[in-house]
Parts: sequence; C-alpha cells; structure tokens
Amino acid sequence: MAALLLGLSGRLLRAEELKPIPLPAPQTEGGKPLMQALQQRRTTRDLKPDKLPAQVLANLLWAGFGINRPETGHRTAPSAMNSQEMELYVALPEGLYVYDAKPHQLKPVLGRDLRAKTSGQPFATNASVVLIYVADLPRLTRTKPDQRPFYAGIDTGCISQNVYLYCASAGLATVVYDLDRAPLAAAMNLRPDQKIILAQAVGYPKDQKPAPRNPKSEAKSK
Repeated sequence: MAALLLGLSGRLLRAEELKPIPLPAPQTEGGKPLMQALQQRRTTRDLKPDKLPAQVLANLLWAGFGINRPETGHRTAPSAMNSQEMELYVALPEGLYVYDAKPHQLKPVLGRDLRAKTSGQPFATNASVVLIYVADLPRLTRTKPDQRPFYAGIDTGCISQNVYLYCASAGLATVVYDLDRAPLAAAMNLRPDQKIILAQAVGYPKDQKPAPRNPKSEAKSK
C-alpha cells in the first residue's frame, strides 16, 4: 500500500485512473507530551522532498481533522455548530486527493501535481504533502451567508494548529501560507461555493533525517 501511495509512475494520470487509498489506522498513543509539542511548535520553510510513510500521513490527517469519536462522527478539531464544512485536499506528487475522514482514506480528485500552484516558493514543491483547506460553505446552514467565510477561517486555524502540533511531535516541518486562490480553484475544479482558505506544506526538515520506521509499532496500530 505504501508503494501505491508514494510511488506511482511519472506520467500524468487521469482522475479515473487514480484509486482511493485506504490509510492505516491512526496511532493515537505515544508522541511527545502536549507541553513539549507546544514548546517545539514552529514554522519551517526549509523542507526536503522525502516521501512520508503511509502511517505518518495517516496520523497527520487524523490529527488535523480526523474522527476521534466514531459514535458521533465528531472530529479532532472543532467547527462552527459542528458544520464540518472544511475539506482537506491533499496534494501529493502523483495527484490531488481529498481526505475522507469516516473511512479514513484518500479519495482521488486529479492526476496532477498541484503543489507548485499553491506557491512559487521552494517549500511548496519540496514538500512531501501540501494540505489545501477548502470550505464547503453551504454546509454552514446555521450561519448567515456573509458570515460563513469568517467561521471557515476560524475552523481552518484550529485544524492547521492540530497539524502544527502533530508535526512538532513527529519531527516534521510545516508552514501555513496564503496563496493565489482563483487559479488554484480553477485547477482543482472547485464549485463557486467552495472557497480555498489557506495551504499548509508538510515534510521533513532539511537538517533532519526521517525517523526510522518501526514495523512493530505500525502493526500494533492496525
């Protein structure tokens, strides 16, 4: 599965050629203590293009906006009136996916590498993954239309901070950034009522080697 996730062929793929990618169950134990993660939380733009193991990507997405209470479908980050209007688009070298939290998988969107369209700076193209935070505004049914982008911005901030704290705990580097929304939205084929809020690049810092994989730990998490 990891080979499928991280090593597709170099040619451009049509969306229908991409398949949903089931993710390993998130590891919800371990990691650094909260206060230590807060102390080490920081923005880092110097990323190297090493691929994230499937388990790390699974943990990252679950930490950001995964389901932590399956009985209710509630998430690791709050949203206005539990609207859950935010969608995490996942830009990988082999294509664009959207994180589907309930089955904990990546759903294919486009067979194109859109990382460079989020920023002209090297951290975007070097990132192992770029998260694109997209608000599906009609889901905010209990708020006035003119207030919906405001709530979406707040909810994005909560999710991106979860990602920051996971990165601090896992030894990853991350940077959240603004972007030119219109051309990216067109490339992603978004509807007019879907609005890009921010992007966040994640990868390994250039001055640090990736942590060795622990097959025993990964096996326990399944």
